[in-house]
Amino acid sequence: MQTFFWSKFLADLAIRTSKKIYFCTMRSLFILIRRSIKRSFDNIHNEKLKHNLLQAVPFWIGSFITGVFAVFYAQLFQWGENLMHAMMNWHSWVIFIVAPMAFVASWWLVKRFAPYAKGSGIPQVMAAVELANPREHHKISLLLSIKIILFKVISSIILVIGGGAVGREGPTIQIAGSVFRKVNEYLPDWWPKISKKNMIMTGAAAGLSAAFNTPLGGIVFAVEELSKTHINYFKTALFTAVIIAGLTAQTFAGSYLYLGYPKTSDISMMIIFPVILTSAVSGIFASQLSRIMIGISNWKKRLKTDRSNIIFLVISALIIASLAYFVNQEILGSGKGIMERVLFTDNKNEAWYMPFFRMIGPALAFTSGGAGGIFAPALAAGASLGSVISGWINLSPHETNVVILTGMVAFLTGITRAPFTSSIIVLEMTDRHSLIFYLMLAGMVSSLISVLVSKHSLYDQLKVLYLDELRK
Repeated sequence: MQTFFWSKFLADLAIRTSKKIYFCTMRSLFILIRRSIKRSFDNIHNEKLKHNLLQAVPFWIGSFITGVFAVFYAQLFQWGENLMHAMMNWHSWVIFIVAPMAFVASWWLVKRFAPYAKGSGIPQVMAAVELANPREHHKISLLLSIKIILFKVISSIILVIGGGAVGREGPTIQIAGSVFRKVNEYLPDWWPKISKKNMIMTGAAAGLSAAFNTPLGGIVFAVEELSKTHINYFKTALFTAVIIAGLTAQTFAGSYLYLGYPKTSDISMMIIFPVILTSAVSGIFASQLSRIMIGISNWKKRLKTDRSNIIFLVISALIIASLAYFVNQEILGSGKGIMERVLFTDNKNEAWYMPFFRMIGPALAFTSGGAGGIFAPALAAGASLGSVISGWINLSPHETNVVILTGMVAFLTGITRAPFTSSIIVLEMTDRHSLIFYLMLAGMVSSLISVLVSKHSLYDQLKVLYLDELRK
């Protein structure tokens, strides 16, 4: 017995000692590497070169980590969507059980552990950029942090498993902003100071680039949506970040297009009329969707108790489950399946009610209080709308593809009010450079029409709400 005791004691001691040695060794190694890097930089006699290199390194590190995170998150999100579809194929009635549980769980995790992880993440990044000043920069940690990353990922995956019509692109942007902020925060005191605002904006661009494999879209997004300063102040960092993040994502996920190569040859100039029609209707619908989501968010503030919030979430989940069970399962998830079907198969024409259902899904899921983006659902809603209009006027398959793509640009523009970003993103995810003028026309028409319905974008309105909360 005594022998056993001593044997166990010595074994535990050995384990504790080995762990201590391991951590001490790793710490010593980290310190050694850091000192070696510092000595190497100290040996560089060109002070300007040294300063530029030191300023570039944090952007390189942040971009690499963002690329890794983006690929990992994309795989987890896809696994969540596949699990949801597998459950529906197994027994479709399961959605009536899974959806309410997922909606409540996703909301509770965010509410309990990371309140600002809810929703897309893009308005939070926009708010963080505005807070990046000496007087308010301490508030940024509430919007961008490691905790935000963790619960953003978990909450959004749970929500999509439950059929939530959300995407991963907005969350990826908030995750990237958090990564870049933490990299900047961990820099030693002797490191040259880097603008918090530039780090966050560059991180957001890198996140979008890695999420969609759209480097130009990431750059345009940073300039059009986030930047209130001249691009010359951070253009090198911006270009470098989207390149490294994109290449890192491609290294792990392979070179790919988000959607593929839809056929768009042999179209006449007459296509411009259905393009304008689709763009105008998409702009109106997208702006109305934004108003509805803001209205639901404001109404939810009246729900003061957890019980009332849970009742709302259960009802929302059951509405989505009922539409999926009794009408069409394509209301569920991000909507990427719809885009791929109408662009790459002969089944191109959606039923007239699908655009409305693809609006109901995001409206309820996005306002649930869980994490999840609106980029992909907006693109899916625009694709379904373009498909419906093409079917009504009996366009050819190639002409239908053009109208679908312009509908995607227009609907996303109606949500974001960023026509150049929307055009470039759809252009890069399909490699249809020949359609650039049609895509830009769609963005312009939608942008003009959207203003008539609602003056400000969904993101701008949510940003103001977050800033008001943080500045109280």
